[in-house]
Amino acid sequence: MNSEQRLKRKRSYRAYSRAQYLSVRSVILCSCFLVFLLFLSTDRLPIRTVSFKPVLGVSTLSLLSRNSVSVQDSINRGLFHFWPLRVDERVLFPDHVLLMVSNRIERTDALDCVYYKVLSASASDDVRVQVQPLVSIDEYDEFRWIARCPLPPTNYSATVDLRRRGDAVVVAEKQRWSLRDNRTVHSWERMAYAAVLDGNTTVVFVKGLNLRPHRVSDHRFFRCQFGLGNLEKDEGFTLLTEAVAAAQEVVRCLLPRSIRKNPEKAHGIRVTIVNANDRVQRDHNAMNSVVRIRNHRSLGQRRNRRMYRDYVPIPSVARIHNPRAMRTYEHKSNQKKYELCACTMLWNQASSLREWITYHAWLGVERWFIYDNNSDDGIQEAIEELNLQDYNVSRHNWPWIKTQEAGFSHCALRARNECRWVGFFDVDEFFYFHRDHRRWSIGSKFTTKTSS
Repeated sequence: MNSEQRLKRKRSYRAYSRAQYLSVRSVILCSCFLVFLLFLSTDRLPIRTVSFKPVLGVSTLSLLSRNSVSVQDSINRGLFHFWPLRVDERVLFPDHVLLMVSNRIERTDALDCVYYKVLSASASDDVRVQVQPLVSIDEYDEFRWIARCPLPPTNYSATVDLRRRGDAVVVAEKQRWSLRDNRTVHSWERMAYAAVLDGNTTVVFVKGLNLRPHRVSDHRFFRCQFGLGNLEKDEGFTLLTEAVAAAQEVVRCLLPRSIRKNPEKAHGIRVTIVNANDRVQRDHNAMNSVVRIRNHRSLGQRRNRRMYRDYVPIPSVARIHNPRAMRTYEHKSNQKKYELCACTMLWNQASSLREWITYHAWLGVERWFIYDNNSDDGIQEAIEELNLQDYNVSRHNWPWIKTQEAGFSHCALRARNECRWVGFFDVDEFFYFHRDHRRWSIGSKFTTKTSS
């Protein structure tokens, strides 16, 4: 009898547990769905969705079945617009202000440039704000976008921000102090603007070194500084390495040992140049200055900071953002290389690009690297049309004005693992031969001269 009662109790308990589980599950699902509908319908959240405007009167099943894809797309766009635009770097050029943004920006986004004017020296006073349309926007690398804004109006700060059209402008209290001295703005006259990993070294491109052109300079007066934080103010963790070569606007330095062993740790590290030659010219004591810097490894961190306080690093926007490119280049080096490639830098030459490429393709050029120097004449569309006709052309945004030789050096590093030979010339320059040559004649001619 006892066993029968126990069996009945177990059966009733199982039925009760299953029913209770189903009821709790239904309540949870209903609650989640109501919260989801409330999230989409409320107007207090700063999520701007145009294409997705749900109506609560529509059947739930029809809404989920017909608009599941549009709901997901609208939510993604809303979450994307939720994050504010963060300007990482600002560079003041003679005719515009260049902004470097880490957020992904769609070309169709309506953006404005925001300018600030401090009315008095007190931080509690108001700040006048002026808005102007954005000049252009483009992708710089896989992690950063660049935006170009007009020069600030008279008496306005060069600390320019970006906003999506329609968003309110809010000036934080500590931002008022930074607007007075433009502490977040770099001058194009003197700065490190690009860096490329090359084996166990890094190549840094620097503006304002004033080295003699067409000759190799003394690299002993230069060091590379890697670090997280503000390098100009000696804030954050830094590593210094020796330079092994220097010429005009290019300095090659050894990589720190930690980066050589773990390239993934290089993500986001800023690179700049420490120019000891500035102090050398003041005290005319080159040997002692070089020895002091050369012995930095044997000194402690505090003494190391005191020693380098006199050698202020050059302002920099050059960051190592893609250490995986080293492995990509190694993978490409195992593939068959192009016999002959071409590098060029241009500005508003889209109308001449087709003739230049088709002519040199007939001569044997197989790959083109186009360094675009702030063009606004539809160069991207012209390149896409050429690629549809099986021309291997790639566009690389190069916003640094009057740096053609540095851009060609950058292109040589990019093309070295894809091409056997690289030619550097402008789009108005054409190779001409008096006699008839075949497609492979240029590359074969170079190869024959080298082997002989």
